[in-house]
Amino acid sequence: MEHYGWLSLLPPVLTVILALLTKEVVFSLFTGVFVGYLIVNNWNPLAALIGTTDGIANSLNDSWNIRIVLFCALLGAFVGLMQATGAAHAFGKWMASKVKSRKGTLIITWLFGIFIFIDDYFNSLTIGTVMRPVTDEQKISRAKLAYILDSTAAPVSVLAPISSWVVTIMSIIKGSDGFSKLGVSEFTFFIMLIPINLYAILAILTVLQTTLRKDFGPMAKSEMRALNGIGLYDEKFGQPTGEIKEGVVVKERAKAIDMVLPILVLVGLAVVFFPITTYLGAIDGETVHNFSEAVKSMTLKDAFNNTDASKALFYASIFTLVFSSIYFIVRGLLTIQKVGEAIINGIKSMVPALVILTLAWTIGTVIKSSPEDGGLGLSKFLAHVVTTGGFPLWALPVVVFLIAAAISFATGTSWGTFSIMIPITFPIAVALAEKTGADLLNSTLVAVGAAIGGAIFGDHCSPISDTTILSSTGASCPHLEHVATQIPYAVFAMIVSAIGYLVAGLFDSPIAGLISALIVFFVGYEIVARAFNPKEA
Repeated sequence: MEHYGWLSLLPPVLTVILALLTKEVVFSLFTGVFVGYLIVNNWNPLAALIGTTDGIANSLNDSWNIRIVLFCALLGAFVGLMQATGAAHAFGKWMASKVKSRKGTLIITWLFGIFIFIDDYFNSLTIGTVMRPVTDEQKISRAKLAYILDSTAAPVSVLAPISSWVVTIMSIIKGSDGFSKLGVSEFTFFIMLIPINLYAILAILTVLQTTLRKDFGPMAKSEMRALNGIGLYDEKFGQPTGEIKEGVVVKERAKAIDMVLPILVLVGLAVVFFPITTYLGAIDGETVHNFSEAVKSMTLKDAFNNTDASKALFYASIFTLVFSSIYFIVRGLLTIQKVGEAIINGIKSMVPALVILTLAWTIGTVIKSSPEDGGLGLSKFLAHVVTTGGFPLWALPVVVFLIAAAISFATGTSWGTFSIMIPITFPIAVALAEKTGADLLNSTLVAVGAAIGGAIFGDHCSPISDTTILSSTGASCPHLEHVATQIPYAVFAMIVSAIGYLVAGLFDSPIAGLISALIVFFVGYEIVARAFNPKEA
């Protein structure tokens, strides 16, 4: 038996339904894992619970997975150090001192959001607290500030080559059925995904359009209120969600370089370790005896392409954390005791994400593994259904995008949507490409890019998304005003993205999808801005 047929769909479908109804991803994923093992163990609940426990343990027993867990934890520790030193505040203050105009302040806030790419929470909280006094002085509405924070949180984190988001996506991709057929590393695949991550790109560009061109819809009204001195926020939406009292520290000794230097070290070390880990792995003691011989045995391009991203990022995070701790102690920004506290607090902040990630790996294993390996064989079943049912490959990206967008908006989480949609999408794309003779790499890039883009939509604008809530808090904006003013922009970017994925599917080309989406975006924005631009507050 290669699969359990339609029954193999039960765990992921149940997970999606529970996530939509309960808005609780951890509970939904755990239930999906349990039901998967329940089917495998002939509906024996005790055996299923044991299988679930072993499945979770086995997920963390994988060397790749555990290094990714440790990298995410250490990244949280790094963010904790940056928060405790006041370096982020110093950097924002320095940037704000260089720009005095309203438009310049908006652009600086946008650039600041792009620069803080390592973590979406860190982005929303630090930039909001740093830039709020500056935007208030320029009569920029709190809703506009919250929108910029939200649009440079998840969308930027998912595009940056180094972040907890990236390693999460790579780990899910690496474990998806059919990935081994592509002949590229998971890191190379992620880099190639960037141009077809349409929603993230358009969400970031929309901020520039609203700054350089004009606002429309509810945001235009909020901006007019602020400019006319009526109020920085609309009291009919309630009171602001409050000032950030924890997590952002102001220290006079902190300088802008205290934030820039550690981040440059992190990025630099990651780039260096990508080929180094490949060279180290090539030393086998037989044909390759030392590092010098390993370097000569392959090109730098091959070293990057065949790297173990989990090792490279783990090494980079360890070295950066050590460097940053020593640097902040020498600078007098933290004591040894405060370094320990900051690291612990940072790691704690990553625990929910790590739980979701572990459960995502576990449900991925039980649904994709063949019955002889203790799984349901869902990948083989879906591949059989779509290749014999006449489902068109060109329609797959836009369908996947819309489904992922609906799930992420309803649940408020992109990570949970990644874990559900990517393992399902990958084998379908591979099977359809093989059946139709389409380019295997392009087909999977477009389909998986659509799943990721749809997931980012919900994380960006869902009222129950953590980054949406944190952006409201960071900007001290009434949460409902932030949601109401942001959704029209997000929906516009989503519709344009859907058109882009439709074109990408028709031409089986990520570049065709990107170009078409950009054309529709710039033309469509002018039309919408003219049609929905209020004349008075």
